[in-house]
Amino acid sequence: MIYKGYKDLKYYIQGKLPRIFISDLAKKFPPHEKYLLTAHIIDSSRSITSNIAEGYGRFTYTDTRNFFYNSQRIRYRNNGAFGNCL
Repeated sequence: MIYKGYKDLKYYIQGKLPRIFISDLAKKFPPHEKYLLTAHIIDSSRSITSNIAEGYGRFTYTDTRNFFYNSQRIRYRNNGAFGNCL
């Protein structure tokens, strides 16, 4: 498969799904969490796809790999943040 850009990557497409789900879920959080947990979860969910897009534009394999690893770490961190919500 020939990629035309980062938006064709499988992990970028999969990374958009939690971002949409998290933003919809965060709207249901109580108002006192608006600037604490809600802001953190929304920002980190956006960071997944941002790191993939930035890593795709890097010129060296090492830089690209590091950004992809960062997006994976953020995904795991989001799972921990959801554990705090329960």
